[in-house]
Amino acid sequence: MPSLVLAFLGLAAPARAQSAAPQDEGNPFLNIFKYGGTTKPPEAPPNPDDVYCPIIDITEGGSSLQTLAGGIVRTQIRLGQLSRSCRSGPNGGTVVTVGVQGMVLLGPGGAPGRFNAPVTITVKNGTQVIDRRSRQAAATIPAGQASGTFTVVEDGFSVPAGLARDFEIEVGLGGSGKPARAPRRKPAAAQPADG
Repeated sequence: MPSLVLAFLGLAAPARAQSAAPQDEGNPFLNIFKYGGTTKPPEAPPNPDDVYCPIIDITEGGSSLQTLAGGIVRTQIRLGQLSRSCRSGPNGGTVVTVGVQGMVLLGPGGAPGRFNAPVTITVKNGTQVIDRRSRQAAATIPAGQASGTFTVVEDGFSVPAGLARDFEIEVGLGGSGKPARAPRRKPAAAQPADG
């Protein structure tokens, strides 16, 4: 009786040799126990949680920015909440969305109004910049208030497949963070020789 049960389940050696199924489909009888049916179910789509999505870094000196009027602080701009989401992109790449929320505070030299907050978002791999975007976010401070908020959401940063597991996201206020180039000097005119 035990050999009959083994033969039925396809586990007896002679039966296995005669009815070997293709490797990717498995044994129909074992599939009943594994998957609840004779065939292996289709592969599930990739889990979005499996997409690499690094935390956001703040560029050095980029968390706050002051504007001055006559040597007195007019406003102070500060970064607040930062968020990012990453999803699978075409050809094995990753598509990144970055959200930035911040605040503009009035200083002693400030007055209510509308203010721009320069926000730069960089997606990079080491020193290689994949994409960089600078936006002027607007914050309005109404009369009688001392602060206002701004929000920037940038979508569609495309990271190629080769860098999809090794990239960084940086956010900062102010310029783009590009290294400053030294001004090009004109060659000195030839001086006449003393003669």
